[in-house]
This record gives sequence, structure tokens and C-alpha cells, in this order.
Amino acid sequence: MITNKVIALRSIVFLSITVILTISCSKKITAVSESDPWKTMELTIKNLPKTNFQDKTYNINDFGAVSDGKTLNTEAFQKAIQKCAENGGGKVIVPNGKYLTGAIHLENNVNLHLEDNAEILFSLNPKDYPIVHTSWEGTEVMNYSPLIYAKGKTNVAITGKGTLNGQADSTNWWIWAGSKNYGWKKGIPSQNDPTNREVLVDMAEKNIPVAERVFGEGRYLRPNFIEFFECNTVLVKDITVINSPFWILHPIKTNNMIIDGVTVNSHGPNNDGCDPEYSQNIIIKNCTFNTGDDCIAIKAGRDNDGRRVAIPSKNIIVQNCKMIDGHGGVVIGSEISAGVNNVFVENCVMDSPNLDRAIRIKTNSRRGGIIENVYVRNLEVGTVKECVLKLNMFYNVYGSQTGNFIPVIRNINLENVNVKNGGKYSVWAEGYKESPVENITLKNVKIQKVDSIYLLKNVKNINFINAYINEKKVE
Repeated sequence: MITNKVIALRSIVFLSITVILTISCSKKITAVSESDPWKTMELTIKNLPKTNFQDKTYNINDFGAVSDGKTLNTEAFQKAIQKCAENGGGKVIVPNGKYLTGAIHLENNVNLHLEDNAEILFSLNPKDYPIVHTSWEGTEVMNYSPLIYAKGKTNVAITGKGTLNGQADSTNWWIWAGSKNYGWKKGIPSQNDPTNREVLVDMAEKNIPVAERVFGEGRYLRPNFIEFFECNTVLVKDITVINSPFWILHPIKTNNMIIDGVTVNSHGPNNDGCDPEYSQNIIIKNCTFNTGDDCIAIKAGRDNDGRRVAIPSKNIIVQNCKMIDGHGGVVIGSEISAGVNNVFVENCVMDSPNLDRAIRIKTNSRRGGIIENVYVRNLEVGTVKECVLKLNMFYNVYGSQTGNFIPVIRNINLENVNVKNGGKYSVWAEGYKESPVENITLKNVKIQKVDSIYLLKNVKNINFINAYINEKKVE
């Protein structure tokens, strides 16, 4: 006869075995991850949900669009998108021709598709971009709508081989940057005026609610080009993007996004090619970046605002991309306060006398943040101006950038990297005495020409494995 005592004993034994097996399995999974971190990348790719749209089409010409490059088609775009969404989704077609418009706001289950010779020209009138909840240099704000914007949407895409033209140059949006390099002269208003950029930063430091951080007209903070805010399951494929007012591709608080085959050619101020921010499971592949700032810059919020949001950017994958001009090929920071981890870069080509660095991490004691687990392999670098790998905890571009938030940078790995001209340094790494840059590995790295092997300050555990610099093996 089975008594209650026997049942209890069997239950204890069963639970004990379950706990032991669980611990054993956990250790095994951890061990696999540590021995081959690229499996994390493979799992991310395998498990990423894909966009899927109904086989229905909505041609913007049927909603009143005119392809003369002069008629404002904002209403036609919005009507087509709304009708598509109301009917369960599908493809909104932009036919061949030139279409002028203001802000385009996407909806659930909508694929905005540009035919091969379609070009969307975006208005240069700030009044065509309504005030929305967005972000500017890592600080959330109510500001001009991005040129293409989606907030809180699922299953949304921009596809096709057409062109998105922001029309920005030194006579309009770019002059707001306040730089003489882009047409600004003394007396012209800009983002640098005392009531603009620094006021926003101060509001965030004082925890002023985002709804009360209202900017827009008279404040000269340029809009992002394409922004997916709090979205899930997103595709941007094959388009060409030129002449952006500001950051170009900006997924913020967005998960599960593929950016595939996109060409970015925009040399204005702050013209980063792609800026994933507070975002996870982002794949950037088969793209070409030719930019006025960082080609790819992985972000996680600025200062107090980043710590308030506290969402790290994670599982960011860059594959088979080409980087031409820019401040850096793949960059992490400087808006980095919530941290970044699990970044994978493989099979990329970086080459231009106007490309400053290949891989770069930039932060400071005002930004803080933990940046860890960055893996780079199979990189072909022609020419970079400054260095191959730069890790900097003292980044300073806006005046005083010191505070009490000492950053962490650790576990940075480069493998199978070939460089023709590495500029000044193969590795430039600077940390704090109390927080050194930790665990840098260069394995199977060949740098044919560079002025100096490295510049190191407060670095702990740097390893050169089968590394040749200036034709000499580095031990």
C-alpha cells in the first residue's frame, strides 16, 4: 500500500532530480555560449520573426497622388496607408515617378513598396512634419516627425529599389547644425542656440516628463529620416536613402528588425547610417553606407534619459556590409547609458581615406553604460584614417562630459581581420584606473601598415594571437 509518507518521499526525490538536471542543463548551455558566442548570433537569426503581408495592393495614384515632383502628396500617402491597414494590410505601391510629400506615418501590416524608378521627395517645409513623440541624440522629445515614422506598430515594412530623398543640403536642414562646414554663419539660428539642444538635455536631467519636452518650431532640432519607435517585426529592404536631415535609419525601443540590401548615401551633419537604440534582435545585412558621420552607430540613450529608460541594445548583427566614408564603420555610442551587449560583425568591407576608424566604442563618465561582448570576424579593411579599433571612455565633443557614472568596456574580440593601412594605431584603448578596458583579443589579425602598434591606458588583459603588424608578429 502506498502511504502519504511514500508519496511525499517520492515527490522529494523527483524534485531533487529535476533540480539537478536543471542546474546541469543550465551549466551546459552556459558552457556552449562561452565556448562559441557566435551560436548566440545564429540562434537570434533562426528565431527572428519575419514580416508577412496579405496579397493586396493599394496604388497611391488611386488615392490622388501626382508624380510631378511638385504636388504635395501627403494626404494621398496617408489615405492609401489607412485603407490598406483597415483591410488587414498589404502593399502600398509607390509607382515609378517623383512624389513630393510631408511626413509618412506607417500602420500595422503595411508594406510601403517603391517601384524601381520611384523617388519620394520629402518636403523642406518643417510645417509638413507634425510634432510627435520621438528622440533626438538619445533624448526623448516631442519634436518634428521623422520623415517616415511608425510608433507602436507590428509587421511593417519599407521595400523596393526606389529612392527616398530627404533633399537636405546646406541651404535647409543641414544649416540648423550650426556648423560652418554646412553653410551656417553667425546670426543664423541653429540647434546650438542656448534655448535649444542644451535645454532638452537639461530637461531630461531634471526628469521633466517627455510630454512636456515640446520642441519643434523655433528650436532647430532636425528630424530623423526613418524611425520605428516601439515597433516589432520590421523589414527595410533594398531601398536607397539620400540627403537626410539627421540620423537615417533609427529603430528605437524596437525588436526583431531586418535591414537588408539598403544603400545609404548622405554626407550631412550627424548623418549616421543606422542607429539601433534601446533595440534588440536587429539584423543589418548586405547594406552599403557612405555617410557624413558613423556608418552604423549602436545607441542606448543619453545620460539620465538612458538610465531612466534602462533598456540595453542587445543582439545587434551586422553582416556582409560595405562601409565607405564615415567617422566609423561599426560604432557603439556615444549615447550609451543603458548599455550594449552581444554585438556581432562579420564579413564586412571597410575602405576609404575618409573613414576614420573600423570599430569604435565611445563613452564617458557622464554617459556611463556597460558595453560588453563585441565579436568581429572576417573583416577586410583597406584604409582608415585614425585606427582599426578604438575604445574610448573619455569621449568629449560637447564641452564638459564628466560625471559620476564610470563606464565599463569588456570582452572585445577581433578575428580574421586584414588591414592594408590602419592609420595611426592598430588599437587605441583608454579606460579608468578603477574601470580599465578589459579583455581585448586580436586573433589572426594582419595590419600591413600602421604608424604605431597601440596606444593603451588602463587596459587589462589584451591578447595578440597570431597577429602581424607592420610585417612583424606581435607577442
